[in-house]
Amino acid sequence: MDGMRFPVVFHLPGTLAANVTPVFKAPCDLTLVSVQGAAGNASSATLKVGTTASDAAYLAAFAIGQSGAPVEKAARADFVGGQFPNIPKGTALQFTLDFDGASGTAAQNVTILAAFLEG
Repeated sequence: MDGMRFPVVFHLPGTLAANVTPVFKAPCDLTLVSVQGAAGNASSATLKVGTTASDAAYLAAFAIGQSGAPVEKAARADFVGGQFPNIPKGTALQFTLDFDGASGTAAQNVTILAAFLEG
C-alpha cells in the first residue's frame, strides 16, 4: 500500500487565448507522482509544475498530449532532481500552461490531471 492517493483535475474548455496558471494550496504534506495533460486538438501547448515562487520547481515544461491523447510524466526521472517532489502542507502549487507553446497552435479543451500521495 502506498498511502492515500488522490487526483487533482483542471479542465479548461474552449480555445485558449492566453496562458493559464491554476493554483491550489496543498491541504496536507503531499508527494507528486504523476502529471498528465492533453488538448482536444493538435496544439503546441506546454505545461510545467511548481509553486507560485518557482513555476518549474517540480516539473520542467513539456508538450502536452494532442487530439485527446494525454502525455503522462510519472517516472522519478521526469521530475526535477530525479525524485518525486515532496510538497509541504500549505504550499501554493501552480500549474503553468503555455497555451500555444512558442507561438504555435493554441490549445483547445485542455485537461490536466495530477496524482498525489498523502505524506
